[in-house]
Amino acid sequence: MQGLRPLYYFLTLQLLCVIICNASCVTNSKYGSKIANTIPTITVSLSGRANFTKIQQAVDSIPSGNNRWIRISVNPGTYREQVHIPYDKQCVVLEGAGSKVTKIVFDGHAATDSSSTFISSADNVVAKNIGFMNSYNNPGSGPVPVGVVKQAVAASVYGDKSAFYNCEFIGYQDTLWDVSGRHFYKSCYIEGAIDFIWGNGRSFYEDCNIKVIGDGFITAQERASPNEQSGFVFEKGSVFGNGHAFLGRALSGYSTVIFKYTDFSSVVDPLGWDARGRAGHEGDLTFVEIKCTGVGANKSKRVPWEKTLDQQSELKFTRHVFVDEDNWINQQP
Repeated sequence: MQGLRPLYYFLTLQLLCVIICNASCVTNSKYGSKIANTIPTITVSLSGRANFTKIQQAVDSIPSGNNRWIRISVNPGTYREQVHIPYDKQCVVLEGAGSKVTKIVFDGHAATDSSSTFISSADNVVAKNIGFMNSYNNPGSGPVPVGVVKQAVAASVYGDKSAFYNCEFIGYQDTLWDVSGRHFYKSCYIEGAIDFIWGNGRSFYEDCNIKVIGDGFITAQERASPNEQSGFVFEKGSVFGNGHAFLGRALSGYSTVIFKYTDFSSVVDPLGWDARGRAGHEGDLTFVEIKCTGVGANKSKRVPWEKTLDQQSELKFTRHVFVDEDNWINQQP
C-alpha cells in the first residue's frame, strides 16, 4: 500500500487542480491562520513513511498550472538532492522541522544558473524552517584557497512574492542568488565569504544574521539603471564572523544596498564599500548605513561617497513601501 502513495497523491492533486484551475492563490488576509491549517499537504521523509522520500518528487507531483496553496512538509533529515520549483508550480509552502535538522544539500558548481542546491522559479513560494547548503568549497571549515574557489550557489530565487522564514543559506561564494522579484527574508541565517548575497532582487531582510567565513564581500547587488526598483534592504539582525568583509560592492552601475539598525562586528572592513569598476560614477550607487551599531559601525574611515538619505528618502526603504506595497506578505500562509 505504501508504494501506491505517490500515485494516489498525484491523482488527488490532479483532481484538485481541475476543480480550482481558475482560482488564484488563497491570499485573503481575513482568513489569517486558517489558511495554513486547511491547505493540502504532501509529506516527505527519508524513512519512507510519507508520500515521498525526496523533496523533488513532491514538487513534481504538483500539477502544472497550480494556483492554490499546497504545503510540502519535510521531516527531519539531510536531503542530498537538487530541488527546483518551476515557474508553473506556484503557491507552494516548503516547510521543514527546523533549519538545523531539515537540510537540502548539493555539491553543484559547474554553472551558476544550473548548479544551485535550491532553485525557486515560481511566484508565491514560501519556505519555512529549512536549510539550503551548497557543500562545495567546504563552507564553515575556514578560508578556502583562492585557486579552488568557484561559484557554488545554495539558493537561487527568481519568482515574485517569495518569502523565507527561519531558513539557513550556507555556502562560500555566491551563496544566495537573489535573482529577481520581490522577496522577504525573516529571521534567516546566511553564511559565506565572496559576494554571498547577490543579484537583482527587490528584497527585504528582517532580523537576519549574516556570518562571514572569509575575506570578501557580503553583497553584490546588480541594479543596472535608475529606472529599476531592485535593491537589498537589511533591517536589524547582525553581521559577524571571521576575516575582512566589505558590506557590498557594485555589481552594476546603480547597485543599491541599505543596512538599517544592524549590529556590525569588527569583521566589517573600515572602508565599508567597494565601487568595483564604477570609479568616477560612485554617485550613481546607493550604499547606505542607517543607525547601525557595534564596533564595525564606526564610519570614520568609510568611503567618502557613501550616501546619506533624508527622512523622506528613508521611507522608500521601509518594508511596506519597498517590497510589500500590496500587502502580499500577510496574505501568504
